[in-house]
Amino acid sequence: MIIAEIGQAHDGSLGNAHAFIDALANTGVDAVKFQTHIAEAESSPLEPFRVKFSKQDETRFDYWKRMEFTPDQWKGLREHCKEVGLQFISSPFSIAAVNLLDSLDIDAFKVGSGEVKNFLLLEKMAKTGKPIILSSGMSSYHELKESIDFIKGFGNKYSVLQCTTAYPTSPEQWGLNVISELKERFDCTVGFSDHSGDIFACLAAASLGAEVFEFHVVFDKRQFGPDSPASIEIDQVGVLCKGIKDIQEALKNPIEKNDIQKYDSLKTMFGKSLSVNKDLVAGHILSVEDLESKKPGGVGIPADQFKQVLGKELSVSLNKWDFLKEEHIK
Repeated sequence: MIIAEIGQAHDGSLGNAHAFIDALANTGVDAVKFQTHIAEAESSPLEPFRVKFSKQDETRFDYWKRMEFTPDQWKGLREHCKEVGLQFISSPFSIAAVNLLDSLDIDAFKVGSGEVKNFLLLEKMAKTGKPIILSSGMSSYHELKESIDFIKGFGNKYSVLQCTTAYPTSPEQWGLNVISELKERFDCTVGFSDHSGDIFACLAAASLGAEVFEFHVVFDKRQFGPDSPASIEIDQVGVLCKGIKDIQEALKNPIEKNDIQKYDSLKTMFGKSLSVNKDLVAGHILSVEDLESKKPGGVGIPADQFKQVLGKELSVSLNKWDFLKEEHIK
């Protein structure tokens, strides 16, 4: 599954949110992901900004309040996703948000890195029966195991994403080694949640067997918002999706390196036969300075056997660039 996270890139504009869905519809992603914030249920005026990016919101609570949509507006976004063939996923940050999303028949819940140990929220999500995607950005293996064991008790489908909580992440922070470790420890679908701001991390994760991919998107990295530096632009999404799918197709089709029979004709075409690089008379003793290799193969002595003719005597005279054959040597 390839998930494009719109998150808060809409900046509280319903029109922008719908524009993102349209723009992503034909890029190759399988789903779009939002964040569902209900300020009164989730936050308080005491919550600090992670990064004080906003000049219009006095507090973090005010920002979440401005990011809210009404239930009818959320319903419209969900229906829009259905119309264009995209799954609708969101990260809830309160029980109220879970209830809202469940009423919309959401396709899956995404658990943000800061909510992995929020068992109150996890239980509410799990009881809906919907698939749950866990982001591991701030969790140890022990904490992840506790949360996964908790979810297992409800029977939901679940997956875990390697994630580094840094915006943007630099290559040394990607944690690609964790992908195989998560697979080994938890025996579940494992993916990668990217905050690098470019397409390379997800492509690398695909080559290591990740199966779920999530990345932030914006129309332009210069636009306002806390996640813009950690996002890719819409015009990059199609290239990323194609890259992921091509890599996955390659991994499903391993090559048998010893199966080279199909190259026989090409090996002859591109192969090289020995020739002489000057006029030589019968009786000449061949040295490496007399030899050249020329296409195609199969005409003269194969070039890889050149050492076998060194020090041998010519039985006939040869013109410059003639192929050297077995019958030319005593």
